[in-house]
Parts: sequence; structure tokens; C-alpha cells
Amino acid sequence: MKRTLGVCYYPEHWLETQWADDAARMIEAGLTWVRIGEFAWQRIEPSRGQFAWDWLDRAVQTLGAAGLKIIMGTPTATPPRWLVDEMPDMLPVDTDGRVRKFGSRRHYDFSHQGYRTECRRIAGAMGERYGKNPHIAAWQIDNEYDCHDTTLSYSEAARAGFQDWCAQRYQSTDALNRAWGNVFWSMDYDRFDQIELPNLTVTEPNPAHVLAFRRYASDQVVAFNRIQADVLRKYTDAPLVHNYMGRITTFDHWAVGADLDIASWDSYPIGFLSDRIEGTPAEKQRFLRQGHPDNQAFHHDLYRAVGKGRMWVMEQQPGPVNWAPYNPAPLPGMARLWAWEAFAHGAETVCYFRWRQAPFAQEQMHAGLLRPDSADAPALAEARQVATELLDLPDVEAAASPVALIFDYESAWAWDTQPQGADFDMFRLAFAAYRALRRAGLSIDILPPDVSDLGGYKLVLAPGLMRLSDPVRAALSTFEGTALIGPRTDTKTDELSIPTPMGPNLPDVDITAALTESIPPTDEIALQDGGRFLHWFEHLEGKAEVFRRTQAGFPAIMGNVHLRYLGGWPDDETFDQIIRALCDEAGITTHDLPDGLRVRDTGTHRFVFNYAPEPLTWRGATIPPAGVHWEPLG
Repeated sequence: MKRTLGVCYYPEHWLETQWADDAARMIEAGLTWVRIGEFAWQRIEPSRGQFAWDWLDRAVQTLGAAGLKIIMGTPTATPPRWLVDEMPDMLPVDTDGRVRKFGSRRHYDFSHQGYRTECRRIAGAMGERYGKNPHIAAWQIDNEYDCHDTTLSYSEAARAGFQDWCAQRYQSTDALNRAWGNVFWSMDYDRFDQIELPNLTVTEPNPAHVLAFRRYASDQVVAFNRIQADVLRKYTDAPLVHNYMGRITTFDHWAVGADLDIASWDSYPIGFLSDRIEGTPAEKQRFLRQGHPDNQAFHHDLYRAVGKGRMWVMEQQPGPVNWAPYNPAPLPGMARLWAWEAFAHGAETVCYFRWRQAPFAQEQMHAGLLRPDSADAPALAEARQVATELLDLPDVEAAASPVALIFDYESAWAWDTQPQGADFDMFRLAFAAYRALRRAGLSIDILPPDVSDLGGYKLVLAPGLMRLSDPVRAALSTFEGTALIGPRTDTKTDELSIPTPMGPNLPDVDITAALTESIPPTDEIALQDGGRFLHWFEHLEGKAEVFRRTQAGFPAIMGNVHLRYLGGWPDDETFDQIIRALCDEAGITTHDLPDGLRVRDTGTHRFVFNYAPEPLTWRGATIPPAGVHWEPLG
């Protein structure tokens, strides 16, 4: 499949006399796709039932006639004022019980049945009008689920929905009371309508109650997305997409992705570095204008899996953003590097956000490919360069990797609910493991928590899974490679209680996590032969072989030749030692990479990316800052 570039565009923001010139300049720059419509509900339907299609018809015709493929967005992330006036209880409510008001975006509650009906209606109207239009080549449903912390709402609609959800899941309050352990603190319920949402309690609410609400809230996102997917499929055969975000774990992306054809995500490397990724001040300074060298790759690999092999970048940062604490400009060349890295990880399309920088409203400080005065912004030349290079390089196809990492959203909810340590975070742990694999020069596949086939992999990591699913447990029992499980894996039931026998209950391996410690930043657990655990340590017991011990003599890694349990959270250097030792055992080739250099293998080429601010060398080739090097494999 030929890789392509695109851009996000808002024709309703600009004079109609500009549209044709904009479209021509997009084509001249080598762009193939243009995304429109996702925030335009008020312009499409200024009042109930009064549709103003003419302007959108002309925009579609102008862009399509120029040769662009259109991604049409459903506008449900920005319900218009008249709709909020009709049903004010559709607004979300925060954890402190405050209504979140109209005046920005994402001002809706996933649980509100009336709003869902309206979303089905507007998506159906758009599908009926444009579903067979030859210029519409894909559809984006809504925009950035959970942006601005909008998965969890504590509204009356959510309360009623949650009570019904509990009744369906548990069937009786007796079963719910047993599952949640409500005998503790006299929390038993006699009726489902007594169950409140788990906020505004005197101290922490029952963790099983919280986890149940997190599951419910995720199910509402899935149902909300499915409603629009189902209605659009009545009118179009074009692929359906949603644009996920970086480091969002509040809903199950695997479940949402099951109803879509492609997973896309919005990549803002510099914004994420300061806003969402841990790191020392020195690390953040080193990668200030490039972004973290593993963050984009992690999400490419994750969303490639969520999309069942199909992944796009729907929004790619081209310059300074407006929403991070600080917003420096990218190092020259990074808009090119980020695109090529996405392609190397399997992206079919990379769309830059946005075409022209807006001179008004909330995002006016967010750069585009054009300045507000329509002059070229710096990233436009880099986009042109990528478009030219795509003509010369053979198609970049993703290839199966020898190494995989299992990632589970439900476990993220569990550890958010009961972190036990102030700095324990599921994403952070999984990302630490992924980073160690990347520092070893490995290409990685990310797998869902119900994966049933591990064949073809030589090394599989499963950090921080609350419980091993039955398919994963069965796959591990016959796995011929090496699996590194833990820390904090398979140590709870699905109701977030301690199982009997205590976990991890691994196939044919006698190990018990008998005691757990969370480690403050002022302390560490030293290991024999060097290395240390930070954040987390489990006291392991059992008859399994001990592969590594702490300085105090406690087991640190236990298991057998195929299945091992990691009893703590290694620091980066220790994780590197562990991964390289496992790769040596498994016959996996690793690479010694200088700080900032990363490697990704495709089916035909090896790509090397320099995230460092200085030139680095790869096998005799000097790669400049923000440089991309590729070479044929074999």
C-alpha cells in the first residue's frame, strides 16, 4: 500500500474564495488527504432540522475536484448551543459535582441517551448526504475521545446508567455485595437504586466500586462510538476511523477499535514531552524540540494493533502547539522525521494539523503548515520533502517483530483506583518496558490482553496486568519463547481483590507474591551484581528457580526457562541488563545505540532516526539531528 500525506482543514473558518487556492496548494505540496467537518455541527445545522448543506457541498466539490481525498468527520464533539439549551442535562459533571459548561468543546456526557439519539441523527443525516459521494474516502467518528478528561462524568444520566449496568452485570445485590466486599465498613446495598457514583465520599470509595464505574464509563464510550458506526455503515463502504490520543487510558481502545476499520491517533511529540511523559530535567531539555524518542513509536505500535493492522496519524504536530505548559518550536527536520517514523511503524497516512494557523479563538497559537497570513510555515517544506521521498522509496510495509508487549486498559483503571504507591501508573510501567526494548534496537508489537496466539514471538513482556486472561494463560502454557511477567501481574481478581491462592498464578510455575512494597523516590532496592528496583517491590516465595536476587537475598526474578516473573520495577539501566540477557538467551539480535538514536525494521528496510540534538553515527553513516536514514534489509 502506498503511503500518503494529508492535512486537517476547516473550510468554515475561511472565505470561500480561498478554498480553491488552498486545495491547489495542498496538491502542489504532495498532500493526498484532507480532513474536514468534525467541529462544524452549528454550521451544518444552525437550528433543529434546518440543515445548511450548501456550503459543505461546495467545499467537498472544491477539494475533491482538485484531486484530494476527503475524510469527513462527524461533528459530535461540538454540540451546538441550541442543542444544549434543549437538553441542558447532557452536559458532563466533574468529580466534584460541578456541571461543565458550554463554551469550548466535548461538552457532552457519554451516558446521556438523548444526546446519543441526536448523534445518531446527525451522523445519519451526514451519511445519507455524503455516503456515496466519490470524494469522501473515509469517515472520522467524533474527535479525540476523553480529551479534556471527559470519559468520566458524575451526572444523573451516568448514575442511572451505572445502576442499570450493575443490575445487568451482577443480577442481584447479594452477588454485588459479595463481589465488592461490601461487608467491609457496612457498605451493603439492598437495592440497585441505592448505588451512587464513587465520588464525594468521606474517604476513598470501595476500590471494586470504582473499578466497576470505570468499566461502565468505558462501555459508554464503546456504545457511543458504535451508534455512529452502525448508522454510517448503512450509507457508506468507506473505512471508519477514530482519532485516539496519546497516553489516554480511561476507556478500552481495543473495544472501540472492534467497531472501526482503522485506528488513527493525534501525535504531538513536543507537547506530550512536557505535558504527559515523565523524565528528568536533563532528559526533557535534551529532547525539548524533538519529543521523547520512544513516545511516538509506542503509540504507533499500540494503535496499529488496535486498528487490526491499519493505523493512521490523523493529526501530526507541525510546529509549536498551544496547550502544553511550554510550547517550543520543533527542531528543523522533525516534521519530516515524525512522518517517516510513523510510516516505518506501519502508518498508511500522516495528516498534519492543520493547514492554516487560525488567527482567532482557542487554538490561534497552534502552528499549521501555513501562517495565518497564508505564507508558508516551516513545516510545509518538510511535508513537501516527505511527499517527494515517498515517490522514490518502495512501499513501506510493517513486518512482524520477534518481541511483543501486552497492554491492558482495564489494568490501568485498576492501578489508578488502587495505586498503592504515589508514582505507580500502568502506562508508565508499560512504557518503561517498551523503552528498554527500544534502547536495545528492537522492533516491537503490542498485543491485546486477550491475545490467544504468541507463536512467532521469541520474547513477550506482560508488565502490570491486573490478571492474566484465560487466552493469555493458555498461550503461555505452550509458549516456546521466553515470557517476562510482572511486576504486579496476575495479583488481583477481576473485582480487584486478592485471590486465593495468592498470585501470580502462572501455568506450572510455583511463585507467590507474598508481600508488596511501594518504594518512595528517596529509596531503592539494590540487586546483586548491580542494578536496582524503584517504585515497587514484591517479596516472592515458591519453588521456582531464582534467576536474580536483591542484595538482601530476596528473589528478584523467578520462574523457569520459558516463563519468568519480575518482582520489581527496574530502573532504566537494570531494565536494559534484563532485556539484553533475555535477548541473548532467545537468540534475538540487539544493537548498542547512542542516546537518542532509534531503529525500526520494516518488511524491506531498516530505518534509523536521530532524536538527539547532535549528529550521531550508525554503522559508519553520520545522521544529523532530526535525521532519517534507511537501508535495505538483507
